[in-house]
Amino acid sequence: MIKVGIIGATGYTGIELLRLLHFHPQARVTRITSTSQQGEEISRVHPQFKKIYNLQLDELDLEKLAEETDVIFSALPHGLALEKVPELTRMEKKVIDLSSDFRLKNPKDYPFWYGFEHPCPDYLEQSVYGLPEIYRENIKEAALIANPGCYPTSILLGLKPLIQENLIDSSTVICDSKSGVSGAGRGAKLPFHFPECTENFKAYRVGSHQHTPEIEQELRYLSGDPNLILTFTPHLVPMVRGILSTIYAVIKNGVEKEGISEAYRKAYEKEAFIRLVEEPDLPETKFVYGTNFCDIGFRVDERTGRVIVVTAIDNLVKGAAGQAVQNMNILFGWPEETGLLHPVVYP
Repeated sequence: MIKVGIIGATGYTGIELLRLLHFHPQARVTRITSTSQQGEEISRVHPQFKKIYNLQLDELDLEKLAEETDVIFSALPHGLALEKVPELTRMEKKVIDLSSDFRLKNPKDYPFWYGFEHPCPDYLEQSVYGLPEIYRENIKEAALIANPGCYPTSILLGLKPLIQENLIDSSTVICDSKSGVSGAGRGAKLPFHFPECTENFKAYRVGSHQHTPEIEQELRYLSGDPNLILTFTPHLVPMVRGILSTIYAVIKNGVEKEGISEAYRKAYEKEAFIRLVEEPDLPETKFVYGTNFCDIGFRVDERTGRVIVVTAIDNLVKGAAGQAVQNMNILFGWPEETGLLHPVVYP
């Protein structure tokens, strides 16, 4: 039984880590921290954990945290893990960071997309991008795992077989994604106030969303094309959880529907958390709610010569905490589905 620490345990991803790890047969949460609610019992802050966790939210003491845990999840907001995570790795702790602070390999991307100079660019080289379906072998030996963003997870998993098998013109990729409000985090912000977002559906950060370079970085790796760029437009949907991504690309000459189906089967038939949705159905967020699954379906539009791929994930699970636990399982040599095979709460 390993001992687990969570930095930032009161945000949505921290809460989800607590929920998922409660079911894990090989891991026990022993230390949780909070900057705003130190000294409180977690069950006082989040009553859903009554009779489940008897843990107090502590002040972040890196040395004490390192001494009392085997692996640490950092669920801090973007920009706040930059000093703490490197210090923990210097103490030879395994760290899974759920922020964007170590995902991008080019430090020059951070000022443009995130508004700050990266203070420790050498850690960008050391970190492993934590998408198991691509980097499983690297994750096994990683000291620092940069857990992927929710939008990139939904898009990269949808495109991977098409890119790897050279079935599409990668210069034509358009990604149209819709996310539930929990993707914005637990902090109070006016655009996500109930009267502002309910019964409303809007695009936001068009052409400037911070996940764009992350998606392009990984597609360039898969394709071998260092100049690959794409169009990515996120939308806010008035629901709590879920991401539905609709991805468009022009099919290369001679590519048939059967070849596309075979590419998806070849890529994902042994993956525990990828479910291929067959016609006439397509993925829906309702069927991945609370799970670590990514559902993928596609259609070929023969009239336009495009393939249309639809993916669905829970942004807080496969898009965040569940994927982080999956990465932990890989780190410690356990089956990836350990503690993660939960059916949806339905309806």
